[in-house]
Amino acid sequence: MRKSKNTLFLSFICMLLIGAFSFLDYGDQYFAKNFFESDTFQSQYNDFTNRLGPLVLNPLDTAQAKKNIRVTSSEIEEYRNYYGSLSEQIANINEQYKDKIEEAKNAKSTSVEKALITERDKKVKDITKNFEDDDYVFRKIVKIKEEEIDQYDKNVKEQKQEFLNNYDYFSYELTDLQTGQTFTSGNYSQDDVVYTHTYKKNQNVFQTSTIDNNYAANLDDNKISFDIKEAIPNTTHQYTGEIRISKSAFMNSYYYHEYKTFQSSQRLLVFIWILSLLSSIALFFNRPLKFEMKKEISILRVIRKWPIDVRAMGLLITGYGVIIDLLILSDHLTHVSFTNIFSFIAVLIIGILVLYLLVWFVLMQFFLLIEDMNTEEKRLIAYKSSVSLRVVQNLRNLFLSRSIGLQSVALLIIVFLSGVGIVGAVYDGGLLLIYIFLFFTIALPAVLIFLLRIGYLNRIMKQTEDMAEGRLNSEIKVQGKSVFAKHAANLNQLREGVRTSLSEQAKSERLKTELITNVSHDLRTPLTSIITYTDLLKNPNITEDERNSYIAILDKKSQRLKTLIEDLFEVSKMASGNMELQKQKVNLNQLLQQALGEHEEDMDKAEIDFRIQITDEVLMAYVDGQKWWRMLDNLIINALKYTLEGTRVYISLNKVEQHAQFVIKNITKYELGDQNVEELFERFKRADTSRHTDGSGLGLAISQSIVDLHEGKMDITIDGDLFKVTVNVPII
Repeated sequence: MRKSKNTLFLSFICMLLIGAFSFLDYGDQYFAKNFFESDTFQSQYNDFTNRLGPLVLNPLDTAQAKKNIRVTSSEIEEYRNYYGSLSEQIANINEQYKDKIEEAKNAKSTSVEKALITERDKKVKDITKNFEDDDYVFRKIVKIKEEEIDQYDKNVKEQKQEFLNNYDYFSYELTDLQTGQTFTSGNYSQDDVVYTHTYKKNQNVFQTSTIDNNYAANLDDNKISFDIKEAIPNTTHQYTGEIRISKSAFMNSYYYHEYKTFQSSQRLLVFIWILSLLSSIALFFNRPLKFEMKKEISILRVIRKWPIDVRAMGLLITGYGVIIDLLILSDHLTHVSFTNIFSFIAVLIIGILVLYLLVWFVLMQFFLLIEDMNTEEKRLIAYKSSVSLRVVQNLRNLFLSRSIGLQSVALLIIVFLSGVGIVGAVYDGGLLLIYIFLFFTIALPAVLIFLLRIGYLNRIMKQTEDMAEGRLNSEIKVQGKSVFAKHAANLNQLREGVRTSLSEQAKSERLKTELITNVSHDLRTPLTSIITYTDLLKNPNITEDERNSYIAILDKKSQRLKTLIEDLFEVSKMASGNMELQKQKVNLNQLLQQALGEHEEDMDKAEIDFRIQITDEVLMAYVDGQKWWRMLDNLIINALKYTLEGTRVYISLNKVEQHAQFVIKNITKYELGDQNVEELFERFKRADTSRHTDGSGLGLAISQSIVDLHEGKMDITIDGDLFKVTVNVPII
């Protein structure tokens, strides 16, 4: 009778656990919802509505888009200097044709030589004209943008057919509120409709744009390209009407299988939840599980002999197994398979049986622990017999001093006594048996231990010589707890220190080289433009307008060069600790709002969605307001420059314990790859490795220095292309 009650009690617990875990995991998806309210369908519906406009309802007018093409002066400058300055590009072309012309000349092929020279001169002339004639470059850029518009139009047409095929079970009747034009697809009766979404005027209209967010130009990566979205008006269209799904068409689609699976899983989960509720009621009126020690099975008697901490660890591991099994069962319940129903039932039964055994095992271990720890005497015995205590005691022995001298003296005494014993055994045969016993039990083991340790020492010395010669890959094996083993461990630590030092030195040299390269590149770019336009100004035949244009460019590049030098000086000054702070009590909430306000216009223009969350709790801190504002400004500018268009930037300020935590995260437009997070703080380090942006690469370095000066902490996290910066500073 007791056994049957225990079995029933365990069954109730298992059913309650299955219901609770499955409800926590999937209750929001399956409880009181139909398939068309599920995340699976809503994701599919959102994809359909997001792409319906740019692919079907709002076709691109390529002719009008080409008329809308605009070319800015910065784009002209970018095109000119894409492959370097005028002199660099001419030198590169001459270098490209040098060997070819020489080969043709040696082969006495006059026609080929002339053709190569003509081709080279034509390219040189073309490049020279790029730097002399803005209209010439203007026409080239227009042609590039026209090609990109044509490519966009081609991509949209290719995706349109695929889109219509994938969503052929959708029908719609939508009217453009602006033009009054009605678009229809499909013609189904109301009896054949299983899903309808109605859009009404002044309530909820269907909005769609003209630009497909999945657009990719797919042009040659080696060629310069430009953003053409300004030529394609991203007009928002508003529609009223209905989007429907035909039952007959839906039944023939791939998602009908998802629909059936959802319904079956929902029925099964509701049934499980009802059983779980009934089980909880039954448990409330049922007596707790009990058992008597004389009825323990053998495995429990064995476990009871284990040290108390090992038993506690076993209980935790078994409990973790219960959680894993529950998660597997919960997931299995949402994947009902009619094609292989027997396999589904078999897995379900096995999972429940495993859960039953695990829960029983957990409860048995728990009750045994409670019973074996219910008195002070039992707890003291358990503590003294625990593995943890023995481990702690043995670890203390590591700090005892056992010198080689003491070991040598002990060995000499043993050897001396062994010699004396031989003499005694010779003079008195009655001592021979005692000597043999002591020799094999004391002298011989001591000598063997000595020889083994000397051999171990020789190996340590040999590997130490290898380390001295620079071979640091071989680790010295640590054997036992002798002084030699400690010495080996210390040498291993020294080896790791040397390897780390060499690695840091190599890293330092590499970063120094990168710094020089990056500084040279960033300073050379505006300097090259200054030299080029200075040479152009020397031409007495240029017009006054051209002269003014060149002077304006020189002024812009000079300011750029000045900014780079000032930023480099500032970050160096901060790193050296020579920067003085004017700390005062500052409202961090207002400071962040002011920093965001400075860039409100840029944020509105950017094709980026900024999500800002600032706590209502006032966060006050002693900081240098100007410097802290500079740090916030750098991070916001960094997000504006490097965030992928069409994505979101999340900015938040919250209180975390006794710190104010500022977080900004975004998806980068440049692939970060396996970028080292620590190196992003280095000077002139950018995610844009091609260095086409206007940044100096000093923003993060300056921000890091400012945070360090305020005794705060700044962390960067990279997950794929997700870039996250977290700044913590103490508050008052």
